[in-house]
Amino acid sequence: MAEFSWASRSPLEQALVTGVHGARGVEAGILLTEIRNFDLIQVMARRGKGAELAKAAKARFGMAAPDTPKAVQTKDATLIWSGPDQFLVLSKDGKYAMNTLAPAFSGLASLSDQSHARALISISGAKVRTMLAKLLSLDLHPAVFQVGAAAATSIDHTSVTLWRGADQTDGRAVFNLLVFATFAESLWHTTLDAGAEYGIDIRYSEELA
Repeated sequence: MAEFSWASRSPLEQALVTGVHGARGVEAGILLTEIRNFDLIQVMARRGKGAELAKAAKARFGMAAPDTPKAVQTKDATLIWSGPDQFLVLSKDGKYAMNTLAPAFSGLASLSDQSHARALISISGAKVRTMLAKLLSLDLHPAVFQVGAAAATSIDHTSVTLWRGADQTDGRAVFNLLVFATFAESLWHTTLDAGAEYGIDIRYSEELA
């Protein structure tokens, strides 16, 4: 009889090799980090329940969920717009898992646990916008794509959810990508190819960016 393991594994476990990739002898222009072991819940309003869901979300999180392409930071979660009357809840340590969110949105929304269906990648560094310009048709200029801006877009025909997180302490921008797990390895290699000329510092972390 075949044996199965239900232990959670990163979709990038085979592809991610920590250390420096690409150009050597210079400070890496890209910091590429996979974030592991997070909770991600998709919340979608039921028909005609958008306004009620918005009120319930504000009561649950202490601030309104985004109704335009934005990501907002609460005390212990990130709420990311993912379409009309829907958003993603990104958190850690089970604070906003299915069993904790379901009672708050009962009858108002359909919830879907995406925690193991998506990979989360954080990208920063001095050359981050230059590299992303090879992959995206979005204008990422800081005056246009400000902290908290979000988009449902694609990279190399792969659908992603992109948002700009809080800047690093040195003022450099941080961009976050959510991609379906089945496409994560392909996207990872595409990103490595795009950033190789700048040097890439590759890491993984269990801390949300």
